[in-house]
Amino acid sequence: MNSEHLIRMANQIGTFFESMPDRTEALEGIATHLKKFWDPRMRHEFLTLLQEDGEGVHPLVREALDKHRALVA
Repeated sequence: MNSEHLIRMANQIGTFFESMPDRTEALEGIATHLKKFWDPRMRHEFLTLLQEDGEGVHPLVREALDKHRALVA
């Protein structure tokens, strides 16, 4: 899958959860969303992208995956 497309989709998810008042809940919500709705290949490719560079990824998405990587992987 196109890495720019994955980043754009992840950033849309991050923007949605950014409005939540409880940051802990938002971080877990992002990870849970990716686990439920993204194909395993998409998740793997996105996690690899983050490890390699992750330029342009919403900071909240990056933080969510740092804290909940095991849930998403």
